[in-house]
Amino acid sequence: MTPAIFPPINDTFYVWLAIIALGLCTAVTRASFMLLGDRLPLPDVVRRALRYAPAAALVAIIVPDLLPWSPVTGPMFDIKVIAAAFGVVAMVMTRSTVAMIVAGMLALWALRAMLG
Repeated sequence: MTPAIFPPINDTFYVWLAIIALGLCTAVTRASFMLLGDRLPLPDVVRRALRYAPAAALVAIIVPDLLPWSPVTGPMFDIKVIAAAFGVVAMVMTRSTVAMIVAGMLALWALRAMLG
């Protein structure tokens, strides 16, 4: 086995190094749009695709909570799906985000009270 070039890094230093590196990567990628601005225009295809980024991020956050997945059984049905359906119906009917949240939460609490 060859000797290590660098001395071993303790865990605390490694964690802080990772936090700083990830923070710098995030800051550079986010600031690049502000710093470069119109000097480096994005192609129309990229601009159209970026319009769907917020919806894709929201789906990526919500769906794993609604349908927990197990490698053995696949997606598992949960009462949260029914509560989310109530929220979607409220949103379609009222076009109000607050009504959607209230309807979804009331449905979730009622289902938890009934089903345990």
